[in-house]
Amino acid sequence: MHWLREAADGSLVLSLHVQPGAKKTEFTGPHGEAMKLRLAAPPVDGRANTALCVFLAEFCGVPRAAVTLVSGESSRAKRVRIADPRGAALAALRALGY
Repeated sequence: MHWLREAADGSLVLSLHVQPGAKKTEFTGPHGEAMKLRLAAPPVDGRANTALCVFLAEFCGVPRAAVTLVSGESSRAKRVRIADPRGAALAALRALGY
């Protein structure tokens, strides 16, 4: 999984290709070295970035504060860090099977 990397501090770093304005929010599969994610939120006033972090927190079973956007604030190519002390996020993301 090139899109999912464990950092030295135990957190996870995800490389994502985000498609905002979709009908529903969902993972759709690999996109080069990233994971493609359709996002229902529009790319207006940071709403898509907020929705992305909220979705990832819920999907991974971690608090919203554990998810931070590292890079790609105004781009479709994004890197997101997830603090994962209990391993719940890693298990949820590996269950995707990509």
